[in-house]
Amino acid sequence: MAGFPMLDRDGYRPNVGIILINGKNEVFWGKRVREHSWQFPQGGIKPGESPEAAMYRELLEEVGLLPQHVKILGRTRDWMRYEVPTNWVRREWRGSYKGQKQIWFLLKLVGRECDVCLRASSHPEFDGWRWNEYWAPVDAVIEFKREVYERALAELSRFLRGVESREAYLARLGRAQEPH
Repeated sequence: MAGFPMLDRDGYRPNVGIILINGKNEVFWGKRVREHSWQFPQGGIKPGESPEAAMYRELLEEVGLLPQHVKILGRTRDWMRYEVPTNWVRREWRGSYKGQKQIWFLLKLVGRECDVCLRASSHPEFDGWRWNEYWAPVDAVIEFKREVYERALAELSRFLRGVESREAYLARLGRAQEPH
């Protein structure tokens, strides 16, 4: 079937997620083309491709950055999975595709902000971007990705100095930690 993603035996598509930070530990937040939704860069791992190679390919395709523009600070130890609601799944994939399994990378921008180019690919993923507070994407991303975002940010925060905990962030905003 044309366009069918590579799936593991449980119905998850191997994927990488990218958390790109600046010198203030703010995260890159991309606005999806022609949508009012924002997310971290992410994309599928092709057959025979390593997660790191997929991360660099997606970084170039979605953000326009080359390996020399970033420094890898860390990656998640294991796959993190999220299920995609059935109404979001293409009709021809229903019954076999469950969602994404992701390895997340934490990158630091060592190049310049002007190195970011959302039009590096012929099929741009984003038409806008901004820097955001480290924990802000957890509350802003589409609901079915929320738990994976929180887990990835929590696991990768150990590679950074000066990042407040999720609890401290929520307390500063005057909100208690919300149960999942």
